[in-house]
Amino acid sequence: MSAQPTSLAAVRPWRTIERRACRKIKVGSVEVGGDAPIAVQSMTNTLTHDVDATVGQIKRLEEVGADIVRVSVPDPDSSTALRAIVDQVNVPLVADIHFHYKRGIEAADNGAACLRINPGNIGGQARVKEVVAAARANGCSIRIGVNGGSLERDLLEKYGEPCPDAMVESALMHARMLDDEGFHEYKISVKASDIFLTVAAYHQLAEATDAPLHLGITEAGGQRIGTVKSSIGMGNLLWAGIGDTIRVSLSDEPEEEIRVGFDMLKSLGLRTRGVNIISCPSCARQGFDVIKTVRILEERLSHISEPISLSIIGCVVNGPGEAMFTDVGFTGGSAGYGMMYHAGKKSGKTDNIDMIDEIVEAVEAKAEVVRAERDGLLAAE
Repeated sequence: MSAQPTSLAAVRPWRTIERRACRKIKVGSVEVGGDAPIAVQSMTNTLTHDVDATVGQIKRLEEVGADIVRVSVPDPDSSTALRAIVDQVNVPLVADIHFHYKRGIEAADNGAACLRINPGNIGGQARVKEVVAAARANGCSIRIGVNGGSLERDLLEKYGEPCPDAMVESALMHARMLDDEGFHEYKISVKASDIFLTVAAYHQLAEATDAPLHLGITEAGGQRIGTVKSSIGMGNLLWAGIGDTIRVSLSDEPEEEIRVGFDMLKSLGLRTRGVNIISCPSCARQGFDVIKTVRILEERLSHISEPISLSIIGCVVNGPGEAMFTDVGFTGGSAGYGMMYHAGKKSGKTDNIDMIDEIVEAVEAKAEVVRAERDGLLAAE
């Protein structure tokens, strides 16, 4: 008798994503790179010197699961406010620094866990040396942020336009500036608003460095088109095993960036958080209003962070089959009722009038079980 498979990878090798090997750094308490989970981050859009507004937005980002939050530090008032902000939040903060190296030094001294800089635009190696000294003294990492819209003039003259070669050359040049100071606690991003340019640049960069990579499609647009562009671009890279932390850039509330980021990772099986609803688009066979039901469930189950799978299917064509692979399921029937499923097995009929409440109760009960199992394992360790 042949040996039985010992892992899902052996059973379904076509679902396996081999992540690119890279070194690991820390952004505060969050590990980035190596075998660490892919971190999801966003950025505040409040005025940083407005401490109350900025803290409030960061706390809302914490509630939806943000691992890291970036804040702009364009002036002395913002770097001064950073200390008060850091003291009131739980997630590590990245200080976004441009042009003035002193803001980077101040941010490191005032509690930033990471500095997002472009070493080439803060005044040369002497000033990079000062920023690195402040980062090292404060246990602060650095993100080298290259953007297709702000490449160095000499590179644009050399290549004629933003292109993968230009972006990677810029990134590696900046990395050498940090390496020359003996500083290796950095990650790199090479973002552009063009999907093709971004993906090509990251593939090239992934071959050229062992630094962790921060993924993003910059200036992707509003909620719908930005989600589409980010999913195509970052999804392509993540599927190839490239990427150690991600930011979805949307012209929308920052919380939406976190939700989309987690949904992206969830879809690829790279990270799980919250309820994954598998639902049909609905048709004339539906036994209940699928679209309305899913919208209500998304709202009522948004508080759950445990990874739960839920199938909501309008009829029996695909409903029972989908329910076999989800924690909780509901399949539409006829005469105003449908069938509930738990762990892939039928658990009884439910009236359409009561279905939403019963589904919510079932998912919440499953979440409690997952939470108890997780806490038990943590206690055992």
